[in-house]
Amino acid sequence: MRYNSPTARAVAALTLTQMIGWGATFWMPAVTGPAMADDLGMPLPMVMMGPTTMLVVMAIVSWPLATLFERHGTRPVMVLGSLLGAAGLIVMGLSTGAQSYFVSWVILGLAGAGMLTTPAQIALTEIAGEKARPAIGVLLLAGGLTSTIIWPLTSLLQAESGWRLVTFTFAALMLLVCMPLHWATLARHTEVHAGKNAAAKSSSGPAPVDWPRFTLLAISFAANGFVTWGFALTIIILFEAGGLDHVTALAAAAFIGIAQWAGRMVDFVGGWRWSGFASGIAASALFPLSFIILLTVSDFVGAVLFATLYGIAGGITAVTRATLPLQIFPIGAYARASAQLAVPLNLSFAAAPPVFAAVMTSAGPHAALWLAFALSILAFCAFLGLAFTHRKIERASQPLKTAT
Repeated sequence: MRYNSPTARAVAALTLTQMIGWGATFWMPAVTGPAMADDLGMPLPMVMMGPTTMLVVMAIVSWPLATLFERHGTRPVMVLGSLLGAAGLIVMGLSTGAQSYFVSWVILGLAGAGMLTTPAQIALTEIAGEKARPAIGVLLLAGGLTSTIIWPLTSLLQAESGWRLVTFTFAALMLLVCMPLHWATLARHTEVHAGKNAAAKSSSGPAPVDWPRFTLLAISFAANGFVTWGFALTIIILFEAGGLDHVTALAAAAFIGIAQWAGRMVDFVGGWRWSGFASGIAASALFPLSFIILLTVSDFVGAVLFATLYGIAGGITAVTRATLPLQIFPIGAYARASAQLAVPLNLSFAAAPPVFAAVMTSAGPHAALWLAFALSILAFCAFLGLAFTHRKIERASQPLKTAT
């Protein structure tokens, strides 16, 4: 990417808007949750159900949004998503109890479906086409620092002025930063469709989505996503159950975030040298391997080794989840496939925390570990099936390409 290219400008803008978007929604209650619970008279677990509500709404809305992305491009949808994000945060800041609090999260779910992650990745494919993989990699690499940047700033602002001012400040950022950047840097409707028409001159109608490959892709990523989103609740408790004291368990768990960022960096630096399938298979294999280590080794070294392998696998998977559809589906179908893929992924992400918490409470931390191990095996098998199916389809299409 050239420094002043449309793709570079879009990546820079989306990096900022995604940090604000996720920081103002999903990550915010990690800091403001206790103060919200006290002020609104709600139990803390109920307050923490807000982000889950948001993810469920995002899942419900993602499928019908696929049509809007194809017909109108991401620019108007992301502008509207920014406006809805500001509205949801204002409702949250004015809330007086559980009803208005959860209404705000429903609005934020609508906003998230229109501006968070999937729309941003689709926006980059509209500008860069089949060369969008490195741009998406940069976006995800920077996005891995969201909580690291947002949490301290949120904590500082809350300490000075309270949680309600935090929500109003984020609402202002949505209106004054995110919405103008989405309007100014993303591709116009005419530009999007001109690019699609140039890429598909000989085709009539929308590019098809291959459902066998889509299904295997959804199973693999949803299973691993369920593990990574739910397992985060139990990791410190699992380390302590294995014999580590609290301070040592925290130290070992800290390696996960570092390793996740390193995993994203590995794919960003060398991903152009190998297929996304190679990265995906390696990451899918590292997940169960890391759990085997945690099941068999209970000292600090074992915990750090687990955290490193698990984090690297999570980082690579985050990039593969965004870029692999570019290899599987025609560029004209990327928006539709990505938006539809967001349905099982967001449902999986939303269900994981309460399910893992229930398993951990009723059957113990190691039951949660065995559940994570089983799901990682399922994800690995599904990804292998996807790789074989894709290779078979590609080989079958070679004689047709040669003939034409």
